[in-house]
Amino acid sequence: MTNILLLHAHDLGRFLGAYGVATVNTPHLDALAAEATQFDAAFSTAPHCSPARASLFTGTYPQTNGVLGLTHEPFGWDLHDPSSHLAHRLSTHGYSTELIGVHHESKVLADADIAARLGFYKVCTGGARDVVVERTKAALSAAAGSERPFYLQVGFNEPHRTPSHHDSPGVMGFLAEGVSPDTSRGLTVPAYLRDDAGAREEMAELQGAVRHLDEGVGSILAHLDALGLRGDTVVVFTTDHGLALPRAKCTLYDSGLGVALLMRVPGRPGWGNQRVSSMVSHVDVVPTLLELLGLPTAADVTGASLVPVVESDVPSRAHAFAQLSYHTYFDPKRCVRSDTHKLIVNFSNAPRAMDPTQSWLHRSAPAELGGPTIPTSEVFELYDLTVDPDEADNLASGPGHEGLLAELATALLDWMRGCGDPLLTATNAPPRHRLALAALHSAANHAGLRQHAEVLS
Repeated sequence: MTNILLLHAHDLGRFLGAYGVATVNTPHLDALAAEATQFDAAFSTAPHCSPARASLFTGTYPQTNGVLGLTHEPFGWDLHDPSSHLAHRLSTHGYSTELIGVHHESKVLADADIAARLGFYKVCTGGARDVVVERTKAALSAAAGSERPFYLQVGFNEPHRTPSHHDSPGVMGFLAEGVSPDTSRGLTVPAYLRDDAGAREEMAELQGAVRHLDEGVGSILAHLDALGLRGDTVVVFTTDHGLALPRAKCTLYDSGLGVALLMRVPGRPGWGNQRVSSMVSHVDVVPTLLELLGLPTAADVTGASLVPVVESDVPSRAHAFAQLSYHTYFDPKRCVRSDTHKLIVNFSNAPRAMDPTQSWLHRSAPAELGGPTIPTSEVFELYDLTVDPDEADNLASGPGHEGLLAELATALLDWMRGCGDPLLTATNAPPRHRLALAALHSAANHAGLRQHAEVLS
C-alpha cells in the first residue's frame, strides 16, 4: 500500500534554502529536499494560479484541459473534464482522496460540489496556515487507522500576498496573520528587481511568509512520521509558479515559471538525496505518481513519467512549454525553453510584464526600469540562458540567431498544434495577433526550408 501526500504552496517559485537562497529560513523543506529527489529545473505550464494548478493535477496543458484563466468568479474558467483530475483517477483504483486548503484548479464551488466533480471523498477548502495544518494532521490520523491507501492534497495559501492592517494604503504585502518580516539571515533581492529600500522591505516580508510556510510543512511531516506513515507515503512538495513580484509571476520568464519540486519516494532506489538538473514540467507529475503506484497512465495525459529520469538516468524532455492567456486581462503569450535558450512570442500589444502585486502602489520595481513609460512587448523575445539567466538581453532581432530562432519556433508551433491552442484559429484576431502568428509561421518555415536545402545538398 502506497499513499500520496501532495503539498503545494502559493506563489513560492524556488525561494528556498535548498534552491540556493541562503537568506530564507526553510529548515524543514531543506531537510525534505536532502532526503528526497530535488528537481532543480522544474517549470510550471503557466505563470499564474489556476492554469498552473490545472496542469499539475491533470498532467495536461491549459489549452487542452480548458483552464486558461482563473477559476473563481468573476472569471469562472473550468476543466473541460473534471474526471481528468488526479483524485478522480486514484479514487477509481480504491484510494481514499481528500483535499484540504487551497483549491484553484477547477471552478470554485461549494466543497461538496468540488468533491463530487473531481473525485474527492472529502473537501475542506480555505484556511490560513494553522487551520490547514490542523486539518491535515487530523486527516493523517484518520488515514493511519484505515486499510485503504490515501491521496491527501494539501494547499497552503502562503506566501501569497494577503491584506493586512500592517499594509500602507494602496499596498498589499505578505504579512498574513502570524507573519513577521524576517532578515535574521540577511536579505535576498532577486536580480530582476531594483535593489532599493522598497524592494528590501517587500523581500523581508516575503522571507517571513516563506518561513511561516516552512514551519507549517514541518509540523505536517513530523506528524506523518509520528504516525508511522513515512515508509508507506510518497511526499510531493511543489508550488504553482514564481514569486508575486514584478517581472516574475504573470510573466513567461524563468522567474515566473520556475518552481520547487521535491519528491520523497520510500522503497525505490535512486530517489533519496538526489538532484536532477535536467528540465521537467508540472505535466510530468501525474504520470510519475501513477507509475510509482503501478497504475496505468491514461492516454489523455500529456506529460511523461520521471521514473526513468531518476532511476535509469534517461534524458528528460528537450523542451518545456508554457502559456499565458487570461489573468486580470487578456495578454496571450507562448514560450518554449530548451536547456540553453528560450523563445517567447507575444500576441498582444500589452505592457511587457503584467503587474502581479495586486497593489495600486509599488514598493519593488524591475531592474530594467528605464524611462517613465512601460514599453509594449516585442513580438519575439529570444534569450541565451547560459550567459543571460535573468533574460535581460533580447537577441531576437540581432544577427546570427536565425537558425536557433527557427528551431525554437518549430518546436513551439508543433506544441501549439498538438494541444489545440486556440490562438492558432482565433477569428477576428487583432492585427498584432495576426502579425505574431505570421512571424511564428515564417520562422518555422525557415527551419523547414533550411532542412530541405541540407537534404538536397
